[in-house]
Amino acid sequence: MVKTIKLSKHDRYVLELSNKIKHNYDSLSLKVPLKRSKRSIGEIDIIAKKGSRLDLYEVKCSYRILKAKKQLSRIKRHLNLDNARSYFYCGSSKLLVTV
Repeated sequence: MVKTIKLSKHDRYVLELSNKIKHNYDSLSLKVPLKRSKRSIGEIDIIAKKGSRLDLYEVKCSYRILKAKKQLSRIKRHLNLDNARSYFYCGSSKLLVTV
């Protein structure tokens, strides 16, 4: 018997977005946890790499761009990624926005 894992709505949206953008990048990393001295500071939904360029994607089930913008700026600050581009993806409306 094969056991199937039921994905959350958020995880389905992360996979949906990664399938849409994967042809534009050399590599994608999904659901990357960020820790600083044993303490979790967050998770990046998608880190996309093309050459030396990094793009960060935050996925939300509904249109909560302000929360996504806050999370992305905090992550960029902690990782010193000032030149990384950041994007917000709303799963319910399938909208991709540059933040």
